[in-house]
Amino acid sequence: MTERGRADSQALSRWRRVLAQLHAEVGETTFANWLSRLDFVEQSDRAVVLSVPTRFMRDWVAPRFGDRVRALWQQDDPSIDSVEIVVRVDGAAGEACAAPPEAVAVKPAPRAPAEPRASGPLEELENIRATLDPRFSFENFIVGKPNEFAHAAARRVAELDDVPFNPLFIYGGVGLGKTHLMHAITWRICERRPDRRVIYLSAEKFMYQFIRALRFKNIMGFKELFRSVDVLMIDDVQFMDGKDATQEEFFHTFNALVDRNRQIVVSGDRSPSDMEGMEERMRSRLGWGLVAEVHGTSYELRMGILQAKVEQADAVDIPPKVLEFLARKITSNVRELEGALNRVIAHSSLVGRPITLESTQEVLHDLLRAHDRRVTIEDIQKNVAEYYNIKVAEMSSARRAQMVARPRQVAMYLAKQLTQRSLPEIGRKFGNRDHTTVMHAVKRVDQLRQADAGFAEDVELLRRMLEA
Repeated sequence: MTERGRADSQALSRWRRVLAQLHAEVGETTFANWLSRLDFVEQSDRAVVLSVPTRFMRDWVAPRFGDRVRALWQQDDPSIDSVEIVVRVDGAAGEACAAPPEAVAVKPAPRAPAEPRASGPLEELENIRATLDPRFSFENFIVGKPNEFAHAAARRVAELDDVPFNPLFIYGGVGLGKTHLMHAITWRICERRPDRRVIYLSAEKFMYQFIRALRFKNIMGFKELFRSVDVLMIDDVQFMDGKDATQEEFFHTFNALVDRNRQIVVSGDRSPSDMEGMEERMRSRLGWGLVAEVHGTSYELRMGILQAKVEQADAVDIPPKVLEFLARKITSNVRELEGALNRVIAHSSLVGRPITLESTQEVLHDLLRAHDRRVTIEDIQKNVAEYYNIKVAEMSSARRAQMVARPRQVAMYLAKQLTQRSLPEIGRKFGNRDHTTVMHAVKRVDQLRQADAGFAEDVELLRRMLEA
């Protein structure tokens, strides 16, 4: 036997011992589902290369077992300092579940680029999937009264092979956890059933792919792509509002998947019945299955989220009164709450000062001031109506008289400037008017402010009253 042959044989023997030890440590189920499909490729340049059949499996196994494989290998051969897990070429075409596109390896060694392969439906599916965030799992989702129903529905869909309700429609405001649940469903399905073809993407990307198919005259390829999946997940479906052609194609895709008993999960910023820009038949389809709302956060839920984040941060000492302060002050959404906590932790780390209530207020002064002066559309309507001496109800009426129309436009303008509401949301607060009406009002008030100094002073005075 040649020297190279002896080295390969020794490496293979080491791999068998490592694999046996992993089997003993993790148990039969985990080993059978994940580690039994690991194959030894080679040992060279102080690195061990292993392979798996799919990219999802690589991204699941590498962060969980890569360090342990390296440690076990080093017991036999201390010269090894890295383990790389790659996707076998013969397994790439059968990959089913979504996963982040970049390689996940433990101190990866350099590799030659893979040779290009012809693009087909499966490769195209891989190209258009949204990247999943590994932090957005069910284990990292803090459950409270405002989101417990949506969370329970999401888990039911993710953990059953049968379709329990179709579609599952999750809706709620910005930053409340809809996208987290969508990612968690995808991760759980792929952990349980790596063979299933799951696609998760935004409504905007679905629309882009449809337009691209029209442009390159490949509608049949588009249909084949989206109607052959086991689970279709569309995030932020409200972006299809007013896009009639995209809605038409989504409608037919929806029906085709339901007819084949394939699972559909959709998220949006409002319930199907409130989506004015959706066709009636599409609203009806979206409300067919189970509609679950993610409500605004409660104080208890915000405290739970903050405590969980602190536990995940290493060596961070945050007084309970600081967490209580943040939970009471940052009430808009989870994303802003976590961002505030990250700012406080980063400031303490960078300047070397302990975290106190005083330092927290100093670091977040701009954010806290914005929350203190936050106003609602109802506040704006009430103040503008009083200022112009009209009834609040006339803000939503159909009257077009100048004495009513001009204050209404001012109120729409201020709603756009002082709130985070979208144009369609503002329009609904003013008698279910179209978003283009709000756009016109904003543009008209801007024009009048530039042309009429007195009118500009009125608008500025109203702004200061509302921000005070």
